[in-house]
Amino acid sequence: MTSQLQGQTFQGRRFEGQRLVVASHNSGKVREIIDLLMPLAIEAVSAGTLGLLEPEETADSFAGNSELKARAAAVGLGLPALADDSGLAVDALGGDPGIYSARWAGPSKDFPMAMTKVNDAILELEKRTGVIQTRKARFICALSLAWPDDHVETVQGEVVGNLVWPPRGGTGFGYDPIFAPEGHTLTFGEADPAWKHSISHRADAFKKLLTTVFGPR
Repeated sequence: MTSQLQGQTFQGRRFEGQRLVVASHNSGKVREIIDLLMPLAIEAVSAGTLGLLEPEETADSFAGNSELKARAAAVGLGLPALADDSGLAVDALGGDPGIYSARWAGPSKDFPMAMTKVNDAILELEKRTGVIQTRKARFICALSLAWPDDHVETVQGEVVGNLVWPPRGGTGFGYDPIFAPEGHTLTFGEADPAWKHSISHRADAFKKLLTTVFGPR
């Protein structure tokens, strides 16, 4: 197994196929990943469409969880599988919700509730400390491509920005309506999807896959 994270030298396996599984049941993530793969003429199908259940995310990092999901799909379906594990890390909250970003939304994936929890946690911290907290945050994304023989390649990307309140926009998903990337006033929830794809944490990670795993095709 070889993994590449930021700052590490890449010595890995190229993807030479034409078909892979997107190992996610999150329709927003699946849509973004398929859009990113489209210029490569790679046929992508979601694990949910193929009836594969999601494995329990038991790792303690984005990279660990993305590798876990990619391996489960690749071995379970006999096809190369691309998995994503991503989330929102808020500086004032010590990096929370981090790898638990989806779990903050509960079993029903209630992200309006999760966004409120994030804002309430910052307000509670300000009340307790008497100090106005920074609203700096980052979206982090680990992408892992696994093969049925259990080989996996992993990259990680991020985009830095600031939280806004109340939430704005309805074109994104997850925490997008409260996140404005650094240097911009629009949230990811207000942004044109093509623009978001060009600067997002997922796009940052995917660019690394383009120069490593996918390479010239």
